[in-house]
Amino acid sequence: MSESVDVAIVGAGQAGLATSWYLTQANVDHVVLEAGRVAETWRSRRWDSFCLVTPNWSVKLPGGEYSGPEPDGFMDRAALVDHFQRWSDSFHAPVRDGCHVSALDPEGDGFVLSLPGGKLRARTVVVASGGYQRAHLPANSDQIPATVTQLLAEEYGNPASLPPGAVLVIGSGQTGCQLAEELHHSGRKVFLACGRAPWAPRRMGGHDLVWWILETGWWDRTLGQLPSPAARLLGNPQNSGHGGGHDLNYRTLHAMGVELVGRYLGADGTKVHFADDLAQTIHSGDELSRTFMKSVAALCERRGLPVPWEVPPPPGITGRTELDLRAEGVTSVIWTAGYRPDYRWVHFPVFDEMGFPVQVDGRSAVPGLYFMGVHFQRKAQSAVLYGVGEDAEIVARDIVENTRPIPAFGGTSP
Repeated sequence: MSESVDVAIVGAGQAGLATSWYLTQANVDHVVLEAGRVAETWRSRRWDSFCLVTPNWSVKLPGGEYSGPEPDGFMDRAALVDHFQRWSDSFHAPVRDGCHVSALDPEGDGFVLSLPGGKLRARTVVVASGGYQRAHLPANSDQIPATVTQLLAEEYGNPASLPPGAVLVIGSGQTGCQLAEELHHSGRKVFLACGRAPWAPRRMGGHDLVWWILETGWWDRTLGQLPSPAARLLGNPQNSGHGGGHDLNYRTLHAMGVELVGRYLGADGTKVHFADDLAQTIHSGDELSRTFMKSVAALCERRGLPVPWEVPPPPGITGRTELDLRAEGVTSVIWTAGYRPDYRWVHFPVFDEMGFPVQVDGRSAVPGLYFMGVHFQRKAQSAVLYGVGEDAEIVARDIVENTRPIPAFGGTSP
C-alpha cells in the first residue's frame, strides 16, 4: 500500500492535536498518525489513581479549554482522557488509530513514513510524539536481584498489583513522590531514593502555585536562560493534585513515615547502596525553590503584595547508605527516574548530543520537518497543557505560509 498526503502529524496527544486544530482552521489537508488511541500516553502510561498536578483552569488547549464545573480541581485520568476525546471529536481530527510509525525517511523533496500497512508519503511532517518517550534507568539498575519485582512508573497500576511487602521507589520527582505517598497510605513500608527536585507549596497567598508560575513568567523562560542544556531534564516542582491539591515534598513524606535515602548507586546481592547525599539533595532542592521565589518576590514588589512564603530551614534529615532488601522485606522496586527523548525512528541528523531535536519555533533544518511538544521547544511551557497551543499555532502558520497565503485562524474554537 502506498498513499500520499500533504501533511502528516505523528502523535495524537496534546501537541499533535493542537497542531491538527490549527491546520483544520486553515483547511490544510492532513492526517494524525497515532500508534494507540487519542491521548494514548495519558491512557496507558499513568497509574490508576493518576490526576493532574496542574489545576483544570490551566488546560488551555486550542478549541479545548476546560469549561467544566471545577476549574480549581484536578482532573483524574478518566476525566482527562474524556476531555481529549471530546476535543478531538469536536473538530473531527483526522486521527488514524493503531498506526505506529516505525521510520521516517527522506524521499525526493518530501518524506516517507513506514506504517504497519505500508508506506505513507508526505510533503510535510510534524513529529509530535510527546515529551515522555523513553523511561530513564540510572547506572547499575541491572544490579537489583531478579527475585525482586521491578516496574517502571508507567507499568505501575495500584498497590494491590504489587506483591506483599515493602517498596523501594527510585526517583523523587512528582511521580515518585505521588507513588510513595499512595503506597504509604495503602499500608506499605516505603523507601524513597531521592534526587534534586524543586518544590513549593500548593497554595501561596490565596493562589495556586501555577498562578504564581504564570504571573511571574516562570513558564516563559527559554532554553537560553537555563544554566545549561541539561537543565531541561530537571523535574517539575514536587506537588500533588490529589484530594483537591496538597503539598507533597521531602518534608511532608518524611513526616508521614516514608523513609528517605540518598541517590541510588547500585546493588550487591540483596544490599542496595545509596549516596551519602540526602541532606545535600534536600538543600539543592531548597535552592532551586529559592530561585523561583526570587521571581515571586519581584512580582510582589511590582504589585505591592507581601511575599507569601519563604523556604524553611533545613529539616536535618540524614538517610542510610545501605538497605538490605531481604531484611527490610522489600519485594518491589519502582523506577521513576524520569524520561529521555527517543527519536531513533527519525532518520535525519537534526538532534543534539542529548537527543533533543535542534529546531527554531518547531522548525528543523530539514525543510518541511517540524517538531512539537518538545521540552523547552520555545519556552518552559511548551510541553504542558497550558502552553502547547502557542507553539502549535506558530508551527501551523509556518506550514501554511510555505504552501499558500496565510489565512486568519480566528477565534478559539472550530
